[in-house]
Amino acid sequence: MKTKTDVAQMEKMSKRVLRVFLSCTSVALSLAVLAGCGGKNDPKPLWEIGETRNKVVVISDIHLGISDAYSEINENVPILIEFLQRLQVTTDVSELVIAGDFLDEWFLPVYFESYTDSTAFYQACVDNNQDIIEEFNNVIESGIELIYVIGNHDMLLEASVLEEAIPGIVHVSDARGVGVYYTGEHNEIAIEHGHRYDPFSAPDTLTNAELVDNDDTILPSGYFYARYGATWVIEGKPENERELPVVTDVPDVSDTDQYGAFMYYQILQTISAHLTPNEPLEEDVFDMHFAGFDDSYSFLDFYPAQEEDGTISAPTLYRNIQRTWADRQVINNVSVPNSFIEAAAGALSSKYFSNQAKAQYIENAEEDVDIVIFGHTHNPILDSFGDGKYYINTGTWIDENGKTPEKMRTFTVIETGDTNTVGLYKYDDNGLLEDYSSNTTITA
Repeated sequence: MKTKTDVAQMEKMSKRVLRVFLSCTSVALSLAVLAGCGGKNDPKPLWEIGETRNKVVVISDIHLGISDAYSEINENVPILIEFLQRLQVTTDVSELVIAGDFLDEWFLPVYFESYTDSTAFYQACVDNNQDIIEEFNNVIESGIELIYVIGNHDMLLEASVLEEAIPGIVHVSDARGVGVYYTGEHNEIAIEHGHRYDPFSAPDTLTNAELVDNDDTILPSGYFYARYGATWVIEGKPENERELPVVTDVPDVSDTDQYGAFMYYQILQTISAHLTPNEPLEEDVFDMHFAGFDDSYSFLDFYPAQEEDGTISAPTLYRNIQRTWADRQVINNVSVPNSFIEAAAGALSSKYFSNQAKAQYIENAEEDVDIVIFGHTHNPILDSFGDGKYYINTGTWIDENGKTPEKMRTFTVIETGDTNTVGLYKYDDNGLLEDYSSNTTITA
């Protein structure tokens, strides 16, 4: 009789065999980009190697899950393995930087079994992705420094978990749940995930503090939307009718407090019209017993509505979220703060993050930065500000990039020196590099 442990080990072995098969198939289709099925016999460099180790490679938003059933990257895993194996023999690379969302605690259905220990969650996530973890260890062994900058989907990931899984990795954070890594000849390159400028993804220890009577509720409101959206995707994107509270009295824009609350309502209204999982709106499907929470909540608990006094607010979770944004920016080390209205309006816009890169680093007199690199949006962008100043978004490696479906498996290369050369590339499934460096258009 097989025990649960036996079954789990068999499932893990089956998954490993499948990934090896897929990796072999990918390599075969790439006209022997790698000589040998396993990819380790004679991997070819990603490009013609220079004489010195002066290139920084940046990737982000890999989103490895605790289970393949709850992971946004499965099909691209063998291709990422191939990419990392080729990177290991590209001996002019000095650093590989993962700019956030390496592991994923957000893309989970609401019916995922409730847990109390995020550290154990991430350790299980590492166990589920040992083939990828092995290749990142091999990257370090090849002489390339490996840096991880924290993202929003893994903001609860402790450095000790990564350091145990990948000894030698550098885990970067400058405040709880956010971080920026400086590199280059004189630290003129700033790399972060970018979520600290997003009011729905930046760490939030304030808005729910009174509700839960502690300041450990670091998870922002976007965590709940992500869980809700993941449920809808995993259920096959069902179309269900919704009867949500309607705000009829639109505040005047001069009332920045209530107009901000109304903007939050509009954003959730748009999300809710699109994401319609099967779970009832009033059912307490979010069973939360970690990160400061110890209760169960429904979708309506954080959906804004018009209250009896005419003001707009969610009834339970993230009440008056617009009122904590200024203080949250201080806690999250935002150098150049902005208003909740500006941040909320821009949170879904690539142009907003380009503007933030410019404001926080390029035009900030307290910084001496020429190149700013974010992840987070999943939209690969290379934007030139002139005079050798750039904003780059590295994009994502997930299987289906809903915002720009054709743009996935993208990464940034910076050749450092007296002057820096920047590049943005897509790693095609045939092993070739597609140059996105001429794409300087910022889309909304």
